[in-house]
Amino acid sequence: MTGGEEMETGKGEKSSAVETLVREIRAMIDQQTLSVGDALPSERELCERFSTSRNTVREAMRMLKAYGVVDVRPKVGATIIDNRMARAMDLFTFNTLEISRKTFSDIQGYRSLIEVNSVDSVMDLLREVDLVDLTAANEAMRDALTIPEASEADFAFHMRLVRVLDNAALDETYRIMKPIIIRIMEKGKSRQDFRTSTFEQHAAIIDALRARDRIGYQYALKFHLNHGFNTFGEMDGVKSAGDQNRPGV
Repeated sequence: MTGGEEMETGKGEKSSAVETLVREIRAMIDQQTLSVGDALPSERELCERFSTSRNTVREAMRMLKAYGVVDVRPKVGATIIDNRMARAMDLFTFNTLEISRKTFSDIQGYRSLIEVNSVDSVMDLLREVDLVDLTAANEAMRDALTIPEASEADFAFHMRLVRVLDNAALDETYRIMKPIIIRIMEKGKSRQDFRTSTFEQHAAIIDALRARDRIGYQYALKFHLNHGFNTFGEMDGVKSAGDQNRPGV
């Protein structure tokens, strides 16, 4: 075995030890029902508890900090926090720099599962104030002067639609996904007259909601989410523009 191979093996073993310790610390947090603000044991105590080195403990703490699980301060030690959603948002923002046709399809497909398939719950929970807010968001999108402004208003429309469901987990998911959804909206609006097409599609969705027309709502929303698929370039392994069933903006 060469020196380089030995070095690679050593790194792998170290990485494995750190990842194992991260899992063990997270299990300890769950077992002891520790919560935000509670302190973790000291480095020395963690070394003794898990029979590992101080360097491994420090690497594990750095990883947990990156995950948004703990905050580590000099002379204070590690304290449990909950910045996991912020970390997830960072990952979504910076790791999806290029929007491929496949990414577009996956994101819009997910949105369709939430916005279209929840039709029964939406109709049951819908209130007049929801219709008023959706109309205002759509008018703000129509009156926007720039594509970024229009995209923010477009996202606000869909965020308001999701909030009809009164589900905090869905709200948080859409908040995390906002950067990539906004990028999709901006790209779609760069290829079409958003002041007419998107406004009219939103209006059709609102009309169906007001009429409590389940089928009309699903049709209008699916058409809207499908609309921008052909604006995205061809990618390997993805069907061409003729596939009318793939989701879009």
